[in-house]
Amino acid sequence: MRAVIFDFDGVIADTEPVHFEGLRRTLVGIDITLTEPDYYATYLGFDDRGCILEALRVNQRPITEPIVQELMRAKATAYLAAIQDRLVIFPGVREFVEEAAETYPIAIASGALRQEIELILEQAGLRKAFCHITSAEDVAKSKPDPEPFLHALAGLNRQSGHSTLTAQSCLAIEDSLPGIRAAKAAGMTVLAVTNTHIVQDLHEAHAITTSLRETRLTELRGRLWPS
Repeated sequence: MRAVIFDFDGVIADTEPVHFEGLRRTLVGIDITLTEPDYYATYLGFDDRGCILEALRVNQRPITEPIVQELMRAKATAYLAAIQDRLVIFPGVREFVEEAAETYPIAIASGALRQEIELILEQAGLRKAFCHITSAEDVAKSKPDPEPFLHALAGLNRQSGHSTLTAQSCLAIEDSLPGIRAAKAAGMTVLAVTNTHIVQDLHEAHAITTSLRETRLTELRGRLWPS
């Protein structure tokens, strides 16, 4: 193991309830009802664009780029208003990230918007720990496509000045099935955290933990990369 790449929402930041509420309020404006069970069953793991497209498709609404962009702006505005001046990182994340950054280059591969990620990391005092951030704006395809993780890997290699890191040497940390599949498709080893799904839903990961607060990187490295 030579690098760690984190998902953001549901791994570092406890923001899925905020995302749900922002999306729910946005869709109410066009007379679409979104329930919390539906959000967690269907929309979790999508970026904002994916959520909007799925909601329009399921509800048989017209899909045009102006409509999608308008709804994405509305959702982003609602989300940023909700998290302003509110620390939303999970317990133990600060310590885990700081420990990881002492030994490995670390990055984020997320479907969240860059402004959202930067705001929360600055609030938590963790922005400087990350060598690279891949956000929704940086990729053409979102998870479960591997592009976000491959983009983050390329970013880490650019930071080092030479391409020494491989996907096989990266630990990806995820909380959703689309994220797990994206990281595995990129060739990475995956640790799943049960922050938003139960263990049974995350069985495709190489390892599962109930909390990063209870997780030790040295133990993971020895278990997942045996010498």
